[in-house]
Amino acid sequence: MDLIGNLELGFSVALSWQNILLCFTGCLVGTLIGVLPGVGPIATIAMLLPITYGVDPAGALIMLAGIYYGAQYGGSTSAILVNIPGEATAVVTTLDGHQMARNGRAGAALGIAAIGSFIAGTITTLVVAAIGAPLTRLGMLFGAAEYFALMITGLVFAVVLARGSVLRAITMIMLGLLLSTVGTDVNTGQERLTFGIDALVDKIDFAVLAMGLFGFAELLRSSKIRKRAM
Repeated sequence: MDLIGNLELGFSVALSWQNILLCFTGCLVGTLIGVLPGVGPIATIAMLLPITYGVDPAGALIMLAGIYYGAQYGGSTSAILVNIPGEATAVVTTLDGHQMARNGRAGAALGIAAIGSFIAGTITTLVVAAIGAPLTRLGMLFGAAEYFALMITGLVFAVVLARGSVLRAITMIMLGLLLSTVGTDVNTGQERLTFGIDALVDKIDFAVLAMGLFGFAELLRSSKIRKRAM
């Protein structure tokens, strides 16, 4: 009953015309900025944060949420159209979305991404609101052993679910683990595998790595096709 009451209170505040307008504005601006490759939701919020200073706290939170979701969807636009993920979570969208765009179904891919993002975001928000408190208590029980077992389980699933050669899957996982060790250790503060390069102190950004992996490969493929056409 507390959950239902809190949801009713939240919807009564969020569904006012001022807050709906703020949410629409945040989604629009966030989508326009999120289309730019490499500019993720966090960077978008940091850049657009000053525009919320003149808004009341509830409206500012709603606008920031709209900016976040708009930036998330904007990242899928560049992933579908040009095979360059705008941010880390749009990497998976390149696998099927860009193939649909190459087959002349870019509009359908963008529509599916928008509808899927809306439905999944709505359901996830309700689920988190319902089980957020129990999950928090469960998360506080996790220690070093539980986190280690969780990571090992994820790596095992990555090998089991991989298609093709198991050896290749294990090799890619080991390469990923090697790349994840680059940067500053969170426990000791020591630099690892940075080789004196300041850009590697804050680790290798996943969005940059994904853009290089997918975007550079797409540029090479496009140039190869053009050479054959000539």
